Amino acid sequence: MGTSEKRDGVELTNLDQPLTDDAGATKRDLVDYLDAVADRILPVLAGRPLTVLRALRGRAPFMQKNVPKYTPEWVRTVAIWAEASHREIRYAVCDDRRTLLWLANQRAIEYHPALGPADDIYRPTHLVLDLDPPGGADFAAVVAVAHLVRQALTDSGLTGAVKTSGSRGIHIFVPIDDSAPVDDVAAATRALAARAEALDPAVATTAFIVADRAGKVFIDATRAGGATVAAAYSPRLRPGTPVSFPVAWSDLDRVRPADFTVHTAVDALAGSDPWADAMPAPQRLPGALIEHGRTIPVARVAAVHEGKRRARARRASG
Repeated sequence: MGTSEKRDGVELTNLDQPLTDDAGATKRDLVDYLDAVADRILPVLAGRPLTVLRALRGRAPFMQKNVPKYTPEWVRTVAIWAEASHREIRYAVCDDRRTLLWLANQRAIEYHPALGPADDIYRPTHLVLDLDPPGGADFAAVVAVAHLVRQALTDSGLTGAVKTSGSRGIHIFVPIDDSAPVDDVAAATRALAARAEALDPAVATTAFIVADRAGKVFIDATRAGGATVAAAYSPRLRPGTPVSFPVAWSDLDRVRPADFTVHTAVDALAGSDPWADAMPAPQRLPGALIEHGRTIPVARVAAVHEGKRRARARRASG
């Protein structure tokens, strides 16, 4: 096998180079994996502004939103104004296999699509809860909290699909209709996190400040307006190159994130598309859930105020 070849008109180069020192995978492994899951990953990337994590040789890995100047004209892009940096950003939109292969050849390892489509990035199609374990926690701790979130969803008349994050956590996706504006989606997300925490506050927390989590699993409810989340089937830049993998609720207790890598995931799929199969139809967010969420402060804002309050307290006592 040579170190270069062509697929779908895309020149693939340096295929035998390792992705990173501890990836346990070459660029060819990345390209072959993404090509094998193209018909599954493309539906979750298509039509959405895409942020990728690239790992170039001899450089620290970096998140790339703006497409590089040498991007071929056939790669679809969308220009979106970024309020934070006060500039327009040209995102890639990965609608087809050719674009996916081109991105893989750019050593784009992780694929983080926006929760909203390119024509309205602030209209999320899914409500997302991201479960983040404390350092040293066993995956079983995250799974226990995932079941709490599922119970909170059921109690609220909602259902969702679950996947490993590809790192140490779990992502729960709840497809929603377009009846709720983004602030209401954010409010409902906060309410669901609070309801899951209330089911067992000994193991789950919504504390945004890390020092306040006391070794519990963090239910991150901040993935709303304009946010991105690693796509289902996306590889992750971690030792062994794991992938974010859909898991049936009934199988969560039996899997480990490391079970699914660029080497093993295709066989684990066995020709199926579990993410598409598990995803419920879009649901209307209940008004009561949104109202509950409106009573809960936005985590980042609350954390900033709390940080300032603590600094004042330290100055006063010091």
